[in-house]
Parts: sequence; structure tokens; C-alpha cells
Amino acid sequence: MSSFIIEGGHRLNGDLTPKGAKNEALQVICATLLTDEEVTITNIPDIRDVNNLIQLLADMGVKVTRIGVGAYTFKADNIDLAYLESDEFIKKCSSLRGSVMIVGPLVARFGKAIVAKPGGDKIGRRRLDTHFLGIQKLGAKFKYDTKKQVYEISATALKGCYMLLDEASVTGTANILMAAVLAKGTTTIYNAACEPYLQQLSRMLNSMGAQIEGVGSNLLTITGVDSLKGCSHRLLPDMIEVGSFIGMAAMTGSDIRIKDVAVKELGIIPDAFRRLGIKIIQEGDNLYIPQHDHYEIDTFMDGSIMTFADAPWPGLTPDLMSVILVVATQAKGSVLIHQKMFESRLFFVDKLIDMGAQIILCDPHRAVVIGQDKQHLLRATTMVSPDIRAGIALLIAAMSAEGTSTIHNIDQIDRGYEKIDERLNAIGASIKRISND
Repeated sequence: MSSFIIEGGHRLNGDLTPKGAKNEALQVICATLLTDEEVTITNIPDIRDVNNLIQLLADMGVKVTRIGVGAYTFKADNIDLAYLESDEFIKKCSSLRGSVMIVGPLVARFGKAIVAKPGGDKIGRRRLDTHFLGIQKLGAKFKYDTKKQVYEISATALKGCYMLLDEASVTGTANILMAAVLAKGTTTIYNAACEPYLQQLSRMLNSMGAQIEGVGSNLLTITGVDSLKGCSHRLLPDMIEVGSFIGMAAMTGSDIRIKDVAVKELGIIPDAFRRLGIKIIQEGDNLYIPQHDHYEIDTFMDGSIMTFADAPWPGLTPDLMSVILVVATQAKGSVLIHQKMFESRLFFVDKLIDMGAQIILCDPHRAVVIGQDKQHLLRATTMVSPDIRAGIALLIAAMSAEGTSTIHNIDQIDRGYEKIDERLNAIGASIKRISND
């Protein structure tokens, strides 16, 4: 387990380029299991969760070749299905939440899948019902071993059907979609997630020979095909990194240009930060954040307090709620943060309160932030990162604070942000990585 030592108060100046999107990478890498032909994926971020998934596929027999920085080929022409029953495979699955998305491809192509109850962030319950109910409707049978905490899935043949998802789960939709592309007949998925990364997965599958209609909407129609071919695919830049850098720039009073962000894929993210009072200037496909010595939170038109609430796309992504909350602590004005989709993501605010932030935690889902307009800077402290997104929020807080802070368990941050300390130090931050191994 490693730690960051952060000397606060340094303004940043320069350019940052977001890495490839973690959430897209996890989906499209799993999709390489759907064909025995070679698939090339570029702009893959060098982060723990993605690297662990790539290694898991390699252990399963996928031929993985690194052909450049962030560029890999995958060829799943000799999968070792017996490996799926090994203790090693089960252990690796249990530590990687993204591993659940191998179920759809494996069942669709081989009629069999085994996956451990996955781990990941400690942000409350993250049920798998949507994944499994959807794949069950296609004809798969599920058996759960309570002792081993392992799901065994089998199917003689998947058959298309109509389904209405109980929630617009991104990974659930992706898993069902990957199973449906090789099912017999037509599958209709209503209340499907429609995030840009899921649109990317759909486009990749179509380039492999799948027949998916309704891409970008919440109603997907999939006509099953007998087999898929290889393809080349490039990941979008990570919108969560983009949002994190916007908030970081304002919080630290920095002058930053965020390059090659795929502006059209950011949805309402820039406008959400503008409602915090942050000036964002679009320059082609770049975003320029000038130095902010002051920013003021909007109110609603009737003068009532601004509320930020997460929602399925095209609503505000829950992965940026922690960043929005911490940035609000130094704004002028007050805001209600309503984290609807996860029940434990706001519990990191006690560390911000220790740093001098004025936050009222109303319940596990809601917090009121009373901004201090940079009149009372946060104080340095020692913290532990509970999850990826809270980790980056605490890093932003530490960078803006007076004094030197320590963040332990930064392995969580490394799961989602590639070499974040090196990239920020290059433009003026003072972050030291300490290995506690």
C-alpha cells in the first residue's frame, strides 16, 4: 500500500491530456472474447483495474500483445475453459469488479461462464441483478455457490427476447448486449443505459459484424449473428478525468488547458462546473480553465439553493459527485449534493470537515456544502482514500490546503488515474509517492 505526501498551495500551469476512458476499456476488452479473430484496441489507460483485466484474459488463454503505448491486440482463439474453475481465477475475479462483464461474452460464445462475486470500491451495495436477470431472459441458467461466492452460468443456446431492465445499469447493459449479439433471433433491451462508453461498445460490436440498432438511445434492438470478426477500436478520453481536472484547476487557482477531451461526448459535465461558477472556455476540442481566485455557485431561477444530483446518462455522472462536492467547499454560496445512486460515497466528507470544510451530512445520500469563498483555506491533514473518486477529491483538497497532507491507500486512486502524481507534478504540483510495502 502506497501513500501521497502533498504540499498544498501550489498553483498549476500548463496542459493536461486525459487518458483513455477506464469504464470503456473494461467493456471493450471483455468484448474481445466474442471472436476468435484479432482485435486491436488503442488509447488504453495504464491503470490497475484495466491492467488486471488484461492479465485475467491472458491467463484465460487470450493472446495479448502490447504493440505500443496504450495499444494492444487480443486474440481469443484458444480459451482455457478449465481455468475458469481454478482457485486462482476465482481469486482474481473477486478483486476486480469489471470481471463480471466476461459473463455475457463467455456464455454467448462457449455456453459456460464462472465468475466470483466481484469486489471493487467500497461505496455501498452494487447489485448484479440487472446483469444476471437479463442474461437469464436470454436462456442462461445461474447457480450460486454460497460457500465459494461463485456464480456458475450455463446455456445450451441463447435466444433473443424483449426485456425491460429494472435499472439503466451501464455494466449490466453492456453484459446483456454482449450476450445478445450472438443469440438467435432478435433481442430488444428497453431502459438500456446509453452512456458514450456504451455507445462506443455498440459501435465496436457493429464493426465486428453485430447488428445493433438504437445506439445512443435507451431502446436497443439486436439481431443475433452466428459469429463476429476482428476489428480496430480507439477509446474515448476519460470524461471523469476531464471533470476532475476542471475542478482541480478552480480549487487550486490554476491556469490549465485540458487537451483533446472529445467535447461532444462530455454531455452536461462542463455546464455542471459552470454552475459552480467556474469559467470554462472551449477551444476546438480543448477546454481552457483560467486562474480562479473566486467562483460563485449559481442559484436556481427562483433563488433557491443549487442542487447537484447524479442520474443515468445524459444526467450527471455519479463518478464526479465527489469532485463537485470538494470544489464547492471553496466556492461562494451553498449547494446540496444528492448522491442517489450509491449509498456510501459521501462518507469521505468527514475528512473534509477535519480540514475545515463546512459540510452538513444529512444522510448517506445528501450533504449540504457551505462554501467559504477561499476566505478560509482547508487545513492539511492525514487521510485514507476509500475509493477511486473520493481519492481524487481528497487529492484535490490536499493540493488546495495550507500545509502538507498525507493520503494513504492511494492504490485506489491508481485504479482510475494513470500516473496522476507524475502528470500533475509536471505542471507545478508537489506530490511525493511513498511506498509502504
